[in-house]
Amino acid sequence: MTSFSKYHPGYFGKVGRTHYHLKRNQSFCPTVSLDKLWTLVSEQTWANAAENKTGAAPIIDVALLGYYKVLGKGKLPKQPVIMKAKFFSRRAEEKMKGVAGDLCPGGLKPHGGRFIKC
Repeated sequence: MTSFSKYHPGYFGKVGRTHYHLKRNQSFCPTVSLDKLWTLVSEQTWANAAENKTGAAPIIDVALLGYYKVLGKGKLPKQPVIMKAKFFSRRAEEKMKGVAGDLCPGGLKPHGGRFIKC
């Protein structure tokens, strides 16, 4: 009978465990600061928002532009804006509410006890 050790360094075959349904990049969360927010939209949108007297605020969808989280660094102009993002920091929420802006976290907005799509 031949001695065969599967723990020998030259043993052939797959090594290690298989992790089914492995999600590799769960912590991927690109961020943008409030002071860089208006650089993401066109100058025409900026000018139209400044001239608008009806109070209609422009909508900035940060997730479509490749960012998931909005951070509270910097200052916002006194222009109301509706911002869509997956996550907001606490300071960003405070500053947005200070300029009469509206937040739409995760693409959902509370409305009468339930959430509606923004």
